[in-house]
Amino acid sequence: MTRELILVTGGARSGKSAYAQELALKRNERTLFLATAQPGDAEMAERIARHRRLRPQGWLTIEEHLDLVAAYARIPSDVEMVIVDCLTLWVSNVLLAKDSHIEDVNRAGRIQEEILHQAEKLLAAYDKGKASLIVVTNEVGMGLVPDTPIGRVFRDALGRVNQLFASKADLVYLMVAGLPMEVKSRRPF
Repeated sequence: MTRELILVTGGARSGKSAYAQELALKRNERTLFLATAQPGDAEMAERIARHRRLRPQGWLTIEEHLDLVAAYARIPSDVEMVIVDCLTLWVSNVLLAKDSHIEDVNRAGRIQEEILHQAEKLLAAYDKGKASLIVVTNEVGMGLVPDTPIGRVFRDALGRVNQLFASKADLVYLMVAGLPMEVKSRRPF
């Protein structure tokens, strides 16, 4: 099958992860799930466990919450499809690992640039590989402006990462109430 980069975005609980898995299952290829969540509390640990149970048997999993580029380098050569779920948690994880009290505008800008640079490196790793890539992320640009500096830095960083992935993607889907809306396609009609 043709190698593709697919971005699945939408609001919280819009069906992004389920749709990403559905897309991968349709391709019937050797799949690796690159999970970015970390169990910070009991409720999140249960969410992670539920997501693990919902993955098809036979799929490989790498759990990495900070260094996606290093995790991508560990993908076995026979993998044909990679799902990254999700960029939202990854950006949050990196941001919180760097500084949870961002007040300095210059420091905030440097952290955003570092996150964007890591996203570019992930795309470069995809470009060098042979596997297709499905990336899940939240659309954060449709809500309120966050009232804290770290909230605004998070929204801005994720928005820039989302734009980068969307610009490189062959297909982009926006999930609304469990329904996929194709917003970009490089496929011939």
